[in-house]
Amino acid sequence: MTTPDTQRPRAGSHILRTALRRNVGAMAWGTLLMGLYQAGETAFPIALGLIVEHTMRDRSPQALGVSVAALAVIITTVSLSWRFGMRILQKANTTEAHRWRVRVAGRGLQPVARDVDLKSGEVLTIATEDADQTADIIEVVPLLISSLVAVVIAAVALGLADVRLGLLVIVGTVAILSVLSVMSRRIGSSTREQQARVARAGAKVADLIIGLRPLHGFGGNHAAFRSYREISTEAKRQSVTVARVSGVYAGTALALNAVLAAAVTLTAGWLACRGRIGIGELVMAVGLAQFIMEPLKLFSEMPKYVMIARASAERMALVLAAPPVTTPGTERPAAGGDLEVDGVRHGALRKVRFRVRAGEFVAVAAYQPLAAADLAAVLALNVPPDTYEGTVRVGGRDLAELAVEEVREHLLVNPYDGEIFAGTLRSNIDPSGTSRTVPEAVEASMLTDVVALHREGLDYAVRDRGANLSGGQRQRLSLARALAADSEVLVLRDPTTAVDAVTEQLIARGVAKLRRDRTTLVITSSPALLDAADRVLVLDEGVITAEDTHRNLLATDEAYCVAVTR
Repeated sequence: MTTPDTQRPRAGSHILRTALRRNVGAMAWGTLLMGLYQAGETAFPIALGLIVEHTMRDRSPQALGVSVAALAVIITTVSLSWRFGMRILQKANTTEAHRWRVRVAGRGLQPVARDVDLKSGEVLTIATEDADQTADIIEVVPLLISSLVAVVIAAVALGLADVRLGLLVIVGTVAILSVLSVMSRRIGSSTREQQARVARAGAKVADLIIGLRPLHGFGGNHAAFRSYREISTEAKRQSVTVARVSGVYAGTALALNAVLAAAVTLTAGWLACRGRIGIGELVMAVGLAQFIMEPLKLFSEMPKYVMIARASAERMALVLAAPPVTTPGTERPAAGGDLEVDGVRHGALRKVRFRVRAGEFVAVAAYQPLAAADLAAVLALNVPPDTYEGTVRVGGRDLAELAVEEVREHLLVNPYDGEIFAGTLRSNIDPSGTSRTVPEAVEASMLTDVVALHREGLDYAVRDRGANLSGGQRQRLSLARALAADSEVLVLRDPTTAVDAVTEQLIARGVAKLRRDRTTLVITSSPALLDAADRVLVLDEGVITAEDTHRNLLATDEAYCVAVTR
């Protein structure tokens, strides 16, 4: 199976801590630079107040020049610290989001399924939006600290002018954060629900795209679209709810910040009228009252972003912390070994027993399609070995003892409905770019006519899910991919159901020739493939009922003749 993940996150909070711990260096530099930026921003109104105070007292051109130079230094510091601070933080944010996207995608691509009740569309949303929102914590924490720095500097500067002004800023900030922290919890719960509904809508879209052709075939597309509209409407309503809650939060934060700024301004004016502070200190207080709204706004918005990041991290934990469906194995099969099914009972299978010797070409004629599907699922490890009776052995070892990665290299089960990817014919046949048998696979699968149709040849562009190919072309492309893999053991299920009889005959000969001396099992009802096999196993009512060559079975078994004759 696969190696256990010893670094599996336990919860959303663990994911956030991991993200923070991995980016301590970038966050430290970002916090330093953004703190310098906020300190420079705060110093600007303080410097203006001092300039006014000294200019009115000394009336010296030299003092004015020094003041202008000081302002230039402050402006330069603010500009450079913001530029480089945000560059560092955004690079760390983007990198961290990439790490989580890759990790979530890796979970979805692992050969051992995870015990999580999520569809592919939901996993896609988690791997994109939730990964990005979780990584935002890398920027949130430094901006929170730098905003706190600005508030503290402003409070200290105002406190030096008059203690009451400093206390007003501190008490007002605490009061604002207390109110907003309560409101942010509502945003967190609403956001979690919104993300879940949007993910369900995404999963519905993925299902519709996969089933679009058959839906059009029997006229069910309108009902399917209505179903999607209902799910999308639910997601829209929840998004409106989140927007409403966020709007109330932002409006409340802005109003409270404005009230505090007005209170500082009025208090400073009152103190100036009473002669407790000078004109320069009044200018400083008014400037700080105007400036402080920005860091306070940023500071007050941080709880909301923290709650959103935590909600996204908890959704990622659903995928990353999900245990594997089956316990991993560690062994590897022997090269060129047999394929043996010994007493397997699963679904429609009832104590199935057969053996395919190394280098043999065997066909299974399954009278019931469900039995064929169940047999292919067992061999493909889509069914965990500990959930069915009996044993499947590859190279003399039980599947339960083998690492899935090793099984995949040794045993390939080509799915009945193999996916076609956006790219080219070549990239679909040889995704890794390492196969040495692409020309032979193209010829054996009779994909040659598709290649010849286009002047680009194997570099002909294929649309997502093979939308610009016919059903038969997609099936032959999938077969070519399986043959190009050149695995020790190849299992094909109904590889020629969408092609005409002549092409089917040529494919049967091509597969038999290309797979000579390689172990091959074909689950099919195709007379051409059955005739090309060394022997045929008849699978009826979940058990193997007969075994012989195709021609002998045609001559001696009437039920077989009726089942496979077209």
